[in-house]
Amino acid sequence: MASQKVSHFITSTVLGIDVNERYSRLPQGLDERAKKALAPADIYLEDEPSISEWFKEQAPTKDDVIHYAQDLFPFATWIRRYGLNWLLGDLIAGITIGLVVVPQAMAYALLAQLTPAHGLYTSFTGAVLYWIFGTSKDIVIGTTAVGSLLVGQVIGHVEKSSPGQYTNEEIAHALSLMSGAVLLFFGLFRLGWIIEFIPYIPISAFVTAASITIMSTQVPAALGITGIDTRESPYKVMINTLKSLPNTKLDAAIGITSIFLLFAIRDVCSFMEARHPRMKRTWSYLSSLRLTFVMLLFTLISFLVNRGRSFDESKFRIVGTIEPGFQRANLPMPSTDLLGVIMPQLPAVAIILVIEHIAIAKAMGRQYNYTINPSQEIVALGAANIFSPFMGGYVCTGSFGASAVLSKAGVKTPMAGVFSALVLVLALYVLTAVFYYIPKAALAGLIIHAVCNLIAPPKKLYTYWQLSPLETCIWVIGVIVAIFDSLETSIYVGTALSIVLLLFRVARTKGNFLGRVAAQRIVHEKENFTQRSRSSSHTTLHSEKESRDVFLPLDRKDASNPEIDVESPYPGIFIYRFSEGYNYTNQAYHIDTLVQHIMEKTRRMSEEHYEKESDRPWNDAGPRKHKTHSDNLPYLRAIVLDFSSVNNLDITCIQGLIDLRNSLDRYSAPDAVEWHFANIHNRWARRALASAGFGFPTSQNSEALDSWTPAYSIATTLIETDAHINHNHPRERDIESDTICVEDPVEGQSSETEKGKVVNAPGGLSTDAKDVPATYSSGNHQPMAAIFGVDRPFFHIDLVDAVGVAVKDAENKDKKLQL
Repeated sequence: MASQKVSHFITSTVLGIDVNERYSRLPQGLDERAKKALAPADIYLEDEPSISEWFKEQAPTKDDVIHYAQDLFPFATWIRRYGLNWLLGDLIAGITIGLVVVPQAMAYALLAQLTPAHGLYTSFTGAVLYWIFGTSKDIVIGTTAVGSLLVGQVIGHVEKSSPGQYTNEEIAHALSLMSGAVLLFFGLFRLGWIIEFIPYIPISAFVTAASITIMSTQVPAALGITGIDTRESPYKVMINTLKSLPNTKLDAAIGITSIFLLFAIRDVCSFMEARHPRMKRTWSYLSSLRLTFVMLLFTLISFLVNRGRSFDESKFRIVGTIEPGFQRANLPMPSTDLLGVIMPQLPAVAIILVIEHIAIAKAMGRQYNYTINPSQEIVALGAANIFSPFMGGYVCTGSFGASAVLSKAGVKTPMAGVFSALVLVLALYVLTAVFYYIPKAALAGLIIHAVCNLIAPPKKLYTYWQLSPLETCIWVIGVIVAIFDSLETSIYVGTALSIVLLLFRVARTKGNFLGRVAAQRIVHEKENFTQRSRSSSHTTLHSEKESRDVFLPLDRKDASNPEIDVESPYPGIFIYRFSEGYNYTNQAYHIDTLVQHIMEKTRRMSEEHYEKESDRPWNDAGPRKHKTHSDNLPYLRAIVLDFSSVNNLDITCIQGLIDLRNSLDRYSAPDAVEWHFANIHNRWARRALASAGFGFPTSQNSEALDSWTPAYSIATTLIETDAHINHNHPRERDIESDTICVEDPVEGQSSETEKGKVVNAPGGLSTDAKDVPATYSSGNHQPMAAIFGVDRPFFHIDLVDAVGVAVKDAENKDKKLQL
């Protein structure tokens, strides 16, 4: 007791806080009034959320900790059930993907301006780690064209800022460590949802632009042209390549032929799959091995041509010596200066790595009917990128092409990655002598073939245009920026434009003023009327019960039939629906829209009084010039706000409603405008509005309080008790959930006016129901209670409920004016 007094003294006297101020507009006895109105049905008083309750909800429980630990190592849920059938499928799939990844990894390493062995190191790391942390059986983590290109561009940036200070390998290792650390942080703290802020369109534009950039850098290598700086903007590389076409060498024969063979094998296998469906899997398997076949073919040709020649005397450029084993494995120790130089390039690299991986994982999950955990996938990606430099590799992420091959090879579990890692180990220790003769032009042809399919075709662009023309323009801008500047700028510009478009839509999307339409549902049924011809039938139309109220925009700018008659529910009542939420970015826009519309459609309750015209505020234009027109306008009675698209409310938008209420109360004085809210279910939003004085009739205006007709929505409760059964008032019909408009037992309103009115019954806002009492129990003897708190009677269950109560109160006010 003493502590409460001390607390009250500190808050009221020292801090000057009146904790009871929020109740100044709340009428007394709302609960007693509801008890008398609803008896024997129970009332319900709303339980507002507290700050301590919010903190308790955020604190992890013991079950949450256990669940987190289980999610962190998903392999523990399936490894105990691992059997021979799974082993056989994973073994075949792992060997297959290993054969595909070996040539692909060596080719992509050249994009990163590293030796081919670095690509093998990178793919090994992803394959050997993913099965521990991953949640997809169809993902292959390793080198990718886009990731390798980004590494090459980062190396170029570092060399420009610090020429000759760091080796390409040191830069690649440092970038991988930093990317892995960032990704692991986001994954461990389950922040994968942040990736959803990066929209699809900038990523699609980036992939297309990256594909064009990659091809522009590989065309000179495929043609044997030297002396072209492939680190420049793609358009410069293309121009320089065209100028250097006379310098084409013998490499062009290998490069062009390898590209032709890769596409030819793919198309022939696709044709045979369609021609012989029974052998579809065989042809698909052969198609997946085309990279390995072409590399072996041109390696054999290179061996026959260049054997006995030194590296410098080879007829065309070849890979050269590759160190066997993991001789580049070491403990990376990047300097702080190097980390600082790489830092500006890190966000773009991390974003692309995550998005590329998550997109592939989700696509595979949808295709094979399982769900991936995005945050856990980021954990797997982060762990692989941190561990990769220790083995001599660089950044890695999910590979679309390799993942597609893995899924078609009959993979059973993520364990297939271990078997593909064994193939990579075999390649590093046994086949490095063979890799010496691989032509670089063939690797360039392989890269060009791999990225061609990543370019968005015209058909997809047309689809984008049909879905959203503005976003299609963002896509085009992103591609153009990438071609004429860089990929990093492209992703930033595309994301920024998408966010600007989103903010514009949120901040400048108009709400809708709604009107009422009495709608009926017509059911089309076919009934057989002859046994001889079962196909013959006749059509009957059935109307489902009575008409029901629906609400459509008054301006008719929606998709409904413009010839349908939409009318205001009652003069002086305005229904407003927020189209895309209500928050601080758009509150001023919505408030201005409400004020302008209401002032045009209503008139003041009482005349303004100024001793002289100069006393009128400078920004007040004064009464309307055409007084005869304004006399025909109704008084402002109520505002009904549809919060179906609103969840959270901030202080700015609450203050906007308070200011608007105060302004409209002065406009409608001596009356008070009623504020009704529909479809507001967030407890914190309800608490905020109630603290601001919304949700109930104001006690500061006796006229408005006297005109209020209590109305509550009730439904059957979970527990049956005989105490709730009222045998004196049997119901004529069962009502599972209804809003009953009752006479006010406190204020003593006329029973002749209110008796027998059921507001918001099925079929309309107000339907006569003779001899339906205000107090009742359900016909099946189940107890009933108020659905929402009776201390917030202006927070309604739906729009029909809200409009019905507003109309009833407006009718009462107009009747009193007539008297």
